[in-house]
Amino acid sequence: MTKLDDKKLALLEYYAYRVRWHTIDMARDHLKMHFGAVFSIAEIMVELFFDWMKYDSKNPYWKDRDRFVLSKGHAAPNLYICLAEAGYFPLTELRTFRSLNSILQGHPCRVKTPGVEISSGSLGTGIAAAVGMAIAGKMDKSSWRVYVVISDAECNEGSTWEAIQVASNHHLGNLTVLLDRNGMSAGGPMKNRNDIEPLADKWRAFNWAVHETEGHDFQQLHDSLEWSETIPDQPKVIICHTEKGRGLPVVRTQGEHNFALSTDQYQQSLIELSQIEKELQYHGN
Repeated sequence: MTKLDDKKLALLEYYAYRVRWHTIDMARDHLKMHFGAVFSIAEIMVELFFDWMKYDSKNPYWKDRDRFVLSKGHAAPNLYICLAEAGYFPLTELRTFRSLNSILQGHPCRVKTPGVEISSGSLGTGIAAAVGMAIAGKMDKSSWRVYVVISDAECNEGSTWEAIQVASNHHLGNLTVLLDRNGMSAGGPMKNRNDIEPLADKWRAFNWAVHETEGHDFQQLHDSLEWSETIPDQPKVIICHTEKGRGLPVVRTQGEHNFALSTDQYQQSLIELSQIEKELQYHGN
């Protein structure tokens, strides 16, 4: 496995900070946000966009680009921030989130936002679209790969398992799923409710290659993606163990799925983010 050097790790940590800072900034006017869902995949998304995937932000439809699908579309702010930081559109657009005529709506929209491959948000639909992309890529013998981020709650959707079965039957070695295993859904904790365990065994039963990792550790995420490329004829799932709301105590302890920050919570978040920024090794210079 390739070891990430200190410079690369510092850069990735910086972008993870930027995801959280922009998210709070986008919600400054008491805008409701799925903060927990956005923060739990911060490192996953940053690893994909700033270390792993191939794309050209100046040419969003470059034919050899890797395809990315955010199946858990309620975490759209994370995708928008990564796209803006990568240069798909100006960072100033982030402040228009969910505004009338904005290119950045509550869920990803393919026809509005540069870099968005598929409109998503209804749980269980994004992974199906990703499977279709992977089938097309395999038929065309293309070199690009398909990466999809799904939530663990999506594993309660029948359409998810239908897509998983199709991917296996087509031996889609060009498809990798990163599963955000934060153990929470809109209805609260998944354990002892409508739990999906034994999760890894279920994916294996559908003939997927399965790997589990720490979802907030860049080196482990990088190693997991390298592992995914060693298996040519099976679709892969990387179960990323994460914490909902990771990064800011005021968000992590809220306990709600979709909420607005009070003025005090917003100010406290800025204080906490300022402290995080001081501890970074890279500051965007």
